Amino acid sequence: MRSKHGYFYGQSSDFFETPPEERVLVALVPTLSDWQILHEQNWYRIPVRSAPKPLDFGHIAFYQARAWGTEGWAIHYFAKVTHIQVMPRIELLPFEEAHPRAHELYYRITLQNLQKLPQPIPSQRNRFIVFISTTLDNLVNAREINDLFCTSPLEEILWKYLLEEGIEAERQWYVVVKQQNYCLDFAIFCAKGKIDIECDGDTYHVSRNKAVEDNQRNNLLTSSGWKVLRFSTQEITRTPDYCIEQIRETANLYGGISLVSGETRWLTSSINGEQQLNLFGQTEERE
Repeated sequence: MRSKHGYFYGQSSDFFETPPEERVLVALVPTLSDWQILHEQNWYRIPVRSAPKPLDFGHIAFYQARAWGTEGWAIHYFAKVTHIQVMPRIELLPFEEAHPRAHELYYRITLQNLQKLPQPIPSQRNRFIVFISTTLDNLVNAREINDLFCTSPLEEILWKYLLEEGIEAERQWYVVVKQQNYCLDFAIFCAKGKIDIECDGDTYHVSRNKAVEDNQRNNLLTSSGWKVLRFSTQEITRTPDYCIEQIRETANLYGGISLVSGETRWLTSSINGEQQLNLFGQTEERE
Protein backbone atom coordinates (compact mmCIF):
# COMPACT_ATOMS: atom_id res chain seq x y z
CA MET A 1 0.00 0.00 0.00
CA ARG A 2 1.27 3.46 -0.82
CA SER A 3 2.24 5.24 2.35
CA LYS A 4 4.00 8.52 3.02
CA HIS A 5 6.10 6.76 5.63
CA GLY A 6 6.50 3.44 3.86
CA TYR A 7 9.33 2.14 1.75
CA PHE A 8 7.40 2.80 -1.46
CA TYR A 9 6.93 6.52 -0.84
CA GLY A 10 8.11 8.48 -3.89
CA GLN A 11 7.91 5.55 -6.30
CA SER A 12 6.66 6.07 -9.84
CA SER A 13 3.09 5.36 -10.95
CA ASP A 14 4.46 2.58 -13.19
CA PHE A 15 5.77 0.80 -10.11
CA PHE A 16 2.42 1.00 -8.32
CA GLU A 17 0.60 -0.28 -11.36
CA THR A 18 2.89 -3.32 -11.43
CA PRO A 19 1.37 -6.36 -9.68
CA PRO A 20 3.37 -7.40 -6.56
CA GLU A 21 4.34 -10.70 -8.19
CA GLU A 22 6.16 -8.72 -10.91
CA ARG A 23 7.95 -6.41 -8.49
CA VAL A 24 11.61 -7.06 -7.75
CA LEU A 25 13.66 -6.22 -4.67
CA VAL A 26 17.32 -5.74 -5.49
CA ALA A 27 19.19 -6.74 -2.33
CA LEU A 28 22.82 -6.90 -1.26
CA VAL A 29 24.45 -10.26 -0.64
CA PRO A 30 26.90 -9.12 2.06
CA THR A 31 29.23 -12.12 2.37
CA LEU A 32 30.37 -15.22 0.53
CA SER A 33 28.81 -17.38 3.24
CA ASP A 34 25.44 -15.71 2.59
CA TRP A 35 25.89 -16.50 -1.08
CA GLN A 36 26.61 -20.16 -0.24
CA ILE A 37 23.36 -20.39 1.76
CA LEU A 38 21.44 -18.74 -1.05
CA HIS A 39 22.96 -21.04 -3.66
CA GLU A 40 22.71 -24.31 -1.72
CA GLN A 41 19.71 -23.84 0.59
CA ASN A 42 17.58 -21.40 -1.43
CA TRP A 43 16.84 -18.84 1.22
CA TYR A 44 17.86 -15.27 1.99
CA ARG A 45 17.57 -13.22 5.17
CA ILE A 46 16.75 -9.59 5.92
CA PRO A 47 16.59 -8.02 9.41
CA VAL A 48 12.99 -7.10 10.20
CA ARG A 49 14.04 -3.72 11.61
CA SER A 50 15.72 -2.62 8.36
CA ALA A 51 13.61 -4.43 5.76
CA PRO A 52 11.50 -2.54 3.20
CA LYS A 53 7.96 -2.12 4.48
CA PRO A 54 5.83 -3.57 3.11
CA LEU A 55 7.98 -6.49 1.96
CA ASP A 56 5.78 -6.91 -1.09
CA PHE A 57 7.88 -8.37 -3.92
CA GLY A 58 7.54 -11.43 -6.12
CA HIS A 59 11.27 -11.72 -6.86
CA ILE A 60 14.65 -10.81 -5.40
CA ALA A 61 17.70 -9.86 -7.50
CA PHE A 62 21.07 -10.17 -5.82
CA TYR A 63 23.70 -7.44 -5.83
CA GLN A 64 27.22 -8.76 -5.36
CA ALA A 65 29.73 -6.18 -4.11
CA ARG A 66 33.43 -6.06 -3.27
CA ALA A 67 33.88 -9.67 -2.08
CA TRP A 68 33.28 -11.05 -5.58
CA GLY A 69 36.30 -9.43 -7.21
CA THR A 70 35.89 -9.12 -10.98
CA GLU A 71 32.25 -10.28 -10.72
CA GLY A 72 31.50 -7.74 -8.00
CA TRP A 73 29.53 -4.50 -8.13
CA ALA A 74 26.85 -6.10 -10.30
CA ILE A 75 23.64 -8.12 -10.34
CA HIS A 76 24.04 -11.56 -11.89
CA TYR A 77 21.14 -13.60 -10.44
CA PHE A 78 17.50 -13.33 -9.42
CA ALA A 79 14.93 -15.75 -7.98
CA LYS A 80 11.22 -16.07 -7.28
CA VAL A 81 9.94 -15.58 -3.72
CA THR A 82 7.80 -18.50 -2.54
CA HIS A 83 7.49 -18.02 1.22
CA ILE A 84 8.37 -15.47 3.93
CA GLN A 85 8.50 -16.17 7.66
CA VAL A 86 9.84 -14.30 10.69
CA MET A 87 12.27 -16.01 13.05
CA PRO A 88 15.22 -15.19 15.35
CA ARG A 89 18.65 -15.07 13.77
CA ILE A 90 19.86 -17.86 16.05
CA GLU A 91 17.37 -20.24 14.41
CA LEU A 92 18.62 -19.27 10.97
CA LEU A 93 22.29 -19.47 11.88
CA PRO A 94 22.60 -21.69 14.96
CA PHE A 95 26.39 -21.92 14.60
CA GLU A 96 26.60 -18.14 15.25
CA GLU A 97 25.01 -18.18 18.70
CA ALA A 98 27.53 -15.64 20.01
CA HIS A 99 26.57 -13.07 17.38
CA PRO A 100 25.41 -9.76 18.97
CA ARG A 101 22.15 -9.92 16.97
CA ALA A 102 21.56 -13.63 17.61
CA HIS A 103 18.07 -13.03 19.03
CA GLU A 104 17.05 -10.30 16.61
CA LEU A 105 14.12 -11.06 14.30
CA TYR A 106 14.77 -11.72 10.61
CA TYR A 107 12.71 -12.47 7.55
CA ARG A 108 13.60 -15.86 6.14
CA ILE A 109 12.72 -15.63 2.44
CA THR A 110 12.42 -18.95 0.66
CA LEU A 111 13.28 -18.87 -3.04
CA GLN A 112 13.03 -21.05 -6.10
CA ASN A 113 14.48 -21.03 -9.60
CA LEU A 114 17.66 -19.07 -8.99
CA GLN A 115 18.35 -17.78 -12.49
CA LYS A 116 21.30 -16.06 -14.08
CA LEU A 117 20.53 -12.90 -16.00
CA PRO A 118 21.41 -12.94 -19.72
CA GLN A 119 23.72 -10.00 -19.03
CA PRO A 120 24.95 -8.72 -15.64
CA ILE A 121 23.71 -5.33 -14.47
CA PRO A 122 26.80 -3.42 -13.30
CA SER A 123 27.23 -0.43 -11.05
CA GLN A 124 29.55 1.72 -13.11
CA ARG A 125 30.85 3.57 -10.05
CA ASN A 126 31.04 0.53 -7.76
CA ARG A 127 28.40 1.94 -5.47
CA PHE A 128 27.27 0.36 -2.23
CA ILE A 129 23.62 -0.65 -2.55
CA VAL A 130 21.43 -2.30 0.08
CA PHE A 131 17.97 -2.21 -1.54
CA ILE A 132 16.36 -1.02 -4.78
CA SER A 133 12.71 -1.62 -5.62
CA THR A 134 12.08 -2.21 -9.31
CA THR A 135 10.10 -4.35 -11.75
CA LEU A 136 10.79 -7.50 -13.75
CA ASP A 137 10.57 -5.46 -16.94
CA ASN A 138 13.24 -3.04 -15.69
CA LEU A 139 15.43 -5.91 -14.49
CA VAL A 140 15.36 -7.72 -17.83
CA ASN A 141 16.05 -4.57 -19.85
CA ALA A 142 18.52 -2.74 -17.58
CA ARG A 143 22.01 -2.07 -18.91
CA GLU A 144 23.30 -0.68 -15.62
CA ILE A 145 22.13 -0.01 -12.06
CA ASN A 146 20.63 3.41 -12.79
CA ASP A 147 18.14 1.84 -15.20
CA LEU A 148 16.49 -0.01 -12.30
CA PHE A 149 15.12 2.86 -10.24
CA CYS A 150 11.38 3.58 -10.21
CA THR A 151 11.29 7.06 -8.73
CA SER A 152 8.89 9.99 -8.56
CA PRO A 153 7.37 11.36 -11.79
CA LEU A 154 9.53 14.50 -11.62
CA GLU A 155 12.72 12.46 -11.27
CA GLU A 156 11.68 10.25 -14.16
CA ILE A 157 11.14 13.30 -16.38
CA LEU A 158 14.50 14.86 -15.50
CA TRP A 159 16.27 11.50 -15.88
CA LYS A 160 14.90 11.23 -19.42
CA TYR A 161 16.33 14.64 -20.29
CA LEU A 162 19.69 13.83 -18.72
CA LEU A 163 19.89 10.66 -20.82
CA GLU A 164 18.94 12.55 -23.99
CA GLU A 165 21.65 15.12 -23.32
CA GLY A 166 24.27 12.47 -22.53
CA ILE A 167 24.81 13.85 -19.01
CA GLU A 168 26.22 11.03 -16.89
CA ALA A 169 24.57 10.92 -13.46
CA GLU A 170 23.88 8.52 -10.59
CA ARG A 171 20.33 8.17 -9.28
CA GLN A 172 19.44 7.85 -5.59
CA TRP A 173 23.04 8.40 -4.44
CA TYR A 174 23.48 8.05 -0.66
CA VAL A 175 25.93 10.22 1.26
CA VAL A 176 26.70 10.70 4.94
CA VAL A 177 27.53 14.21 6.16
CA LYS A 178 28.22 14.79 9.86
CA GLN A 179 26.32 11.62 10.80
CA GLN A 180 23.34 12.65 8.66
CA ASN A 181 22.23 10.28 5.89
CA TYR A 182 21.02 11.87 2.68
CA CYS A 183 19.70 10.38 -0.52
CA LEU A 184 20.46 12.64 -3.50
CA ASP A 185 18.00 12.52 -6.39
CA PHE A 186 20.89 12.76 -8.84
CA ALA A 187 24.64 12.99 -8.31
CA ILE A 188 27.01 14.28 -11.00
CA PHE A 189 30.75 13.95 -10.49
CA CYS A 190 32.95 16.66 -11.99
CA ALA A 191 36.68 17.17 -12.29
CA LYS A 192 36.64 19.87 -9.60
CA GLY A 193 33.54 19.12 -7.57
CA LYS A 194 30.24 17.29 -7.17
CA ILE A 195 26.68 18.32 -8.03
CA ASP A 196 23.51 17.26 -6.21
CA ILE A 197 20.34 17.75 -8.27
CA GLU A 198 17.05 17.75 -6.39
CA CYS A 199 13.53 17.58 -7.83
CA ASP A 200 11.27 19.55 -5.49
CA GLY A 201 7.68 18.41 -5.83
CA ASP A 202 5.21 21.15 -4.91
CA THR A 203 3.20 19.13 -2.39
CA TYR A 204 6.23 17.95 -0.42
CA HIS A 205 8.57 20.95 -0.42
CA VAL A 206 6.08 23.80 -0.10
CA SER A 207 5.78 23.86 3.72
CA ARG A 208 7.83 26.21 5.91
CA ASN A 209 9.22 23.33 7.96
CA LYS A 210 10.37 21.55 4.82
CA ALA A 211 12.03 24.75 3.57
CA VAL A 212 14.03 25.00 6.80
CA GLU A 213 15.00 21.33 6.52
CA ASP A 214 16.05 21.80 2.88
CA ASN A 215 18.22 24.79 3.81
CA GLN A 216 19.97 22.85 6.56
CA ARG A 217 20.52 19.98 4.17
CA ASN A 218 21.89 22.29 1.48
CA ASN A 219 24.32 23.87 3.94
CA LEU A 220 25.64 20.52 5.17
CA LEU A 221 26.08 19.19 1.65
CA THR A 222 27.77 22.41 0.53
CA SER A 223 30.21 22.23 3.43
CA SER A 224 31.04 18.71 2.27
CA GLY A 225 31.86 19.76 -1.29
CA TRP A 226 28.49 19.39 -3.02
CA LYS A 227 26.91 22.07 -5.19
CA VAL A 228 23.12 21.77 -4.77
CA LEU A 229 20.75 22.55 -7.65
CA ARG A 230 17.02 22.45 -6.92
CA PHE A 231 14.32 22.45 -9.59
CA SER A 232 10.60 22.85 -8.98
CA THR A 233 7.71 21.02 -10.58
CA GLN A 234 7.03 23.93 -12.95
CA GLU A 235 10.68 24.23 -13.98
CA ILE A 236 11.00 20.53 -14.77
CA THR A 237 7.66 20.17 -16.56
CA ARG A 238 7.42 23.53 -18.32
CA THR A 239 11.00 24.70 -18.87
CA PRO A 240 13.20 21.59 -18.92
CA ASP A 241 15.69 23.35 -21.23
CA TYR A 242 16.35 25.83 -18.42
CA CYS A 243 17.07 22.99 -15.98
CA ILE A 244 19.46 21.26 -18.38
CA GLU A 245 21.23 24.55 -19.14
CA GLN A 246 21.78 25.19 -15.42
CA ILE A 247 23.21 21.69 -15.03
CA ARG A 248 25.50 22.20 -18.06
CA GLU A 249 26.83 25.53 -16.81
CA THR A 250 27.42 24.21 -13.31
CA ALA A 251 29.20 21.10 -14.59
CA ASN A 252 31.50 23.25 -16.73
CA LEU A 253 32.14 25.57 -13.79
CA TYR A 254 33.39 22.49 -11.91
CA GLY A 255 35.76 21.47 -14.69
CA GLY A 256 33.46 19.23 -16.74
CA ILE A 257 31.91 15.87 -15.96
CA SER A 258 34.26 13.08 -14.86
CA LEU A 259 33.06 10.10 -16.85
CA VAL A 260 33.28 6.52 -15.65
CA SER A 261 35.66 5.94 -18.56
CA GLY A 262 38.16 8.37 -17.01
CA GLU A 263 37.65 11.13 -19.56
CA THR A 264 36.34 14.62 -18.88
CA ARG A 265 33.28 15.84 -20.73
CA TRP A 266 32.69 19.53 -21.21
CA LEU A 267 29.08 20.32 -22.08
CA THR A 268 28.52 22.86 -24.84
CA SER A 269 25.57 25.16 -24.36
CA SER A 270 22.61 24.55 -26.63
CA ILE A 271 21.95 28.27 -26.45
CA ASN A 272 24.92 28.79 -28.75
CA GLY A 273 23.47 26.31 -31.23
CA GLU A 274 26.53 24.07 -31.02
CA GLN A 275 26.86 20.35 -30.54
CA GLN A 276 26.57 18.75 -27.16
CA LEU A 277 30.06 17.88 -25.98
CA ASN A 278 33.82 17.72 -26.27
CA LEU A 279 35.97 14.93 -24.93
CA PHE A 280 39.55 15.31 -23.86
CA GLY A 281 42.12 14.41 -21.23
CA GLN A 282 42.25 12.04 -18.32
CA THR A 283 40.87 13.20 -15.00
CA GLU A 284 42.33 12.64 -11.60
CA GLU A 285 41.04 9.60 -9.72
CA ARG A 286 37.44 10.06 -8.62
CA GLU A 287 36.22 9.66 -5.10
